[in-house]
Amino acid sequence: MLKHKDAFHGSDLEKIEAIYGIKREEIISFSSNVNPLGISYKLRSTLTSHLDAITTYPEREYTRLRECISQYTHAQMEHIIVGNGTSELISLFIQTQHPKKALILGPTYSEYEREIGLAGGVSNYYPLEEKNGFELDLDAFCGSLNDSIDLLVLCSPNNPTSTAITRKQMRRILDTCLRHGIFVMVDETYVEFADNERDISCISLTNYYTNLIILRGTSKFFASPGLRLGYAITGNRDVCKSVNMRKNPWTINSLAEIAGQLMFLDEEYIRKTKELISGERKRIFDELSTWENVKVYKPSGNFLLMKILKEDVTSDMLFDHCIRQKMMIRDCSSFPFLDNSYVRFCFMKPEDNDRLLNAFGELLK
Repeated sequence: MLKHKDAFHGSDLEKIEAIYGIKREEIISFSSNVNPLGISYKLRSTLTSHLDAITTYPEREYTRLRECISQYTHAQMEHIIVGNGTSELISLFIQTQHPKKALILGPTYSEYEREIGLAGGVSNYYPLEEKNGFELDLDAFCGSLNDSIDLLVLCSPNNPTSTAITRKQMRRILDTCLRHGIFVMVDETYVEFADNERDISCISLTNYYTNLIILRGTSKFFASPGLRLGYAITGNRDVCKSVNMRKNPWTINSLAEIAGQLMFLDEEYIRKTKELISGERKRIFDELSTWENVKVYKPSGNFLLMKILKEDVTSDMLFDHCIRQKMMIRDCSSFPFLDNSYVRFCFMKPEDNDRLLNAFGELLK
């Protein structure tokens, strides 16, 4: 098990406020990977007019909510499990599976390893290599899978590398895992931001593979981390039953239930988000690709991993330089296989992105 260095996360604005004396509402968080458009107008007005919903219990089976998710994802409704954010669903799934040995594709989100450890399992990491641009070497990876592994954990697009695994590649991984009795958990938190979402999302594979569960949430794409609304999709009926049996009743509150019935069908908001992120992702990647003192890796998500090549500048120095200008980026030295030359930042509105590039230039150009 790898040891992780403490670092500021996107939700740690109160720590920044205490240490730097900057009011949290003045900070532009390039670290949280949340949609810069904020919640949609339709969602805001709907929640405002439905505050009385908190006086009643939500529907116990969340049928209407799951119907909306089914329409949005084209998944079968009976394959959908809803929960109090993706974090709860990760925890519930691992508690039901009790993996003794898990393989995690890294560097990635640390919560997977934590939950596996809490359930009594051990995690090993398979590294995405910098020499390959953090893209997966499919042949080598599939060759490393064996009968000793119970669970494989993948994030696609991956945090923090922003690289993704295609559905075609995932089929080969799933076929290999079937031969070895390995269940596969895929976190698709950022897939909706991808230009090639249709080639990356593996939801359709849940109709054919019983060793697959897909996790998604509303925190990032729909800019609603405080709602705590997540969902999982699996074609394994036993897993669906086990997770739902372990889950507390009414785990999603009434307002989150109403929000979910609206946000997945808000086509205008979805289109505007995709257009903004797609344009800014290309613009910023193209710009930074011309800088001599940094290296960037082609992103699929709404964020970018950048390596600092200037010898006298480290990730914590760049973090400090940016936060003093009220912009928070992610120092990636706490991730497995990364050091203090890596930072991650998400794409915000064009004017904010320009401010960040100017701050980078002050140290790196």
